[in-house]
Amino acid sequence: MKQVTIEVNARKYKFIMELLKSFDFVTVQKEDTAKKKTLKHVAEGAYQAILASKGKAKTKDAKAFLNEL
Repeated sequence: MKQVTIEVNARKYKFIMELLKSFDFVTVQKEDTAKKKTLKHVAEGAYQAILASKGKAKTKDAKAFLNEL
């Protein structure tokens, strides 16, 4: 499943939310849930960066990372 984030004019928000919810293939998360998930991922990334800078986490060089793509 892919995730999409959209910004909508406040006046059209209710309409867009009703439209999206009407599709059986779309899952709409509450805004608070999405923000919490995003903040959790950012915090995890920051923690991993701190561990890597202290040499306590495995890292890859840029070339190896790009080769995986």
